[in-house]
Amino acid sequence: MTGLLQQFGEIDIYLFDQLLRGRIAPGMRIIDAGCGGGRNLLYLLRHGYDVAGCDRDHMAVEAVRAMASRLAPQLPGGNFRVEPIEAMSFPDACADVVLASAVLHFASDDEQFDAMIRELWRVLKPGGMLFARLASSIGIESRVLHVRGRHHRLPDGSERYLVDERVLVDLTARLGAEFLDPIKTTIVQDQRAMTTWVVRKIADC
Repeated sequence: MTGLLQQFGEIDIYLFDQLLRGRIAPGMRIIDAGCGGGRNLLYLLRHGYDVAGCDRDHMAVEAVRAMASRLAPQLPGGNFRVEPIEAMSFPDACADVVLASAVLHFASDDEQFDAMIRELWRVLKPGGMLFARLASSIGIESRVLHVRGRHHRLPDGSERYLVDERVLVDLTARLGAEFLDPIKTTIVQDQRAMTTWVVRKIADC
């Protein structure tokens, strides 16, 4: 177990699944939008992937820069930036894979959520993959309390911007994307539901 932890860190198990299926391959450019302290980047940095990321938390980005300088010193420090997802400074269509793990549900309202989605899509290359994990109401509809807009109080007491299946299906269609996997949701007992949304940017969109 120690060896696996050293190699993969605390990587999201559903992101690990994408690695196992070869959808994230060496040589690809990967942007982790809302990277936090880099829990999903350890393996990628250690194995020579072209990794970049952003987060609004300065301390989190400093931690990722330190990890990158140790594991992938060939990467420019400017790959890791202190900025919000809805205002990323990465060029258009620069990433083969964009990750948004456990960040979209912190949107303050529909406007911010839509802005984050637009930026994730902007930086993704045609044919590229968007991998997102976010809180949802799927499977726990009767256990969430509506607060305002799409904000709900979860069984664990936290308040989050929640999507449902219809929102993700409609959003996929609006983006002109295609599902790489069916929508998958994990229900954490008495806490929350976390949904995995994995889509491809169609080459001509």
